[in-house]
Amino acid sequence: IDYSDMPDFPVVAGDGAIDRVEVSENGWIGFTDKYWMATLIAAPGQAFSSVAKYTASNDTYQTDMRLPVMEVGPGATISSASSLFAGAKVANTIRAYQNERGIANFYDSIDWGWFYFLTKPMFWLLNFIHGLVGNMGWAIIGLTLVIKTLVLPLAYKSYVSMSRMKKLQPEMEKLKERVGDDRQAMQKEMMALYKKEGVNPMGGCLPMIVQIPVFIALYWVLMESVDLRHSPFIFWIQDLSVKDPYFILPLIYGASMFLQQRLQPAVGDPTQQKIMQMMPIVFTFMFLFFASGLVLYWIVNNSLGMLQQLMINRQIDRADIKT
Repeated sequence: IDYSDMPDFPVVAGDGAIDRVEVSENGWIGFTDKYWMATLIAAPGQAFSSVAKYTASNDTYQTDMRLPVMEVGPGATISSASSLFAGAKVANTIRAYQNERGIANFYDSIDWGWFYFLTKPMFWLLNFIHGLVGNMGWAIIGLTLVIKTLVLPLAYKSYVSMSRMKKLQPEMEKLKERVGDDRQAMQKEMMALYKKEGVNPMGGCLPMIVQIPVFIALYWVLMESVDLRHSPFIFWIQDLSVKDPYFILPLIYGASMFLQQRLQPAVGDPTQQKIMQMMPIVFTFMFLFFASGLVLYWIVNNSLGMLQQLMINRQIDRADIKT
């Protein structure tokens, strides 16, 4: 539930604007943001009412864990226990509480994104590499290297397709000169050229699409990881969770994107090509304010991509590789 939704809760007489959910057992409720969380946790097996409440008179937001009414007989005693967690959402700590105390779904207090089934193992791998190298920056580089290696079979088909398309660029220019503005004739001649050379213009698209969830999940890992907070890398990068104070990493990223474009075939008409040429500049300005850890990941990703593309280009120069 977002804070902005709470004033719109149904108003209950004597209670205010509330959202109430009955929990049969093993529940918790609280407030959370990107890195921090404060939650009330019921004892294992304890039923309660989970209440999120907004009070307009003093503009306060509140969460309650309301236990059932308990009757205490004369001379008898009764006890009730609950727990409070308040602190950073360190993944290993949250998962340990979930496993050791039986707190259902406590690990999901961390926002794993849409591709949680990919994000969780990537997060584990990032922490594992961090434990080996002792530096989160090098751990990001190691994780990126592992991911690029795993998706290499898919990337290979994309890079081969792009390399073969690039080799056809001179022929494409000749076609444009010959047919002029006749789009129908141009399309027909292009299809004939692709068939003759054994090139599938869509051959690189499907492998790239399949890789998108992987890289979104990796992006989410770096966005949500509190482990990056105050984690230094090398030289001037002393906190991977904030922007580069001297904007050096975004400039390196822009240069890597520009060089990567040079290895790819030109697409579309001249106007589209000019727009594509502007993309490194646009993305450089966007990345000026991104967390250093994210920018580091994209630099390594682009650099590995260029290395793979150069190797495939050399292979194609030596032999005719069929896609």
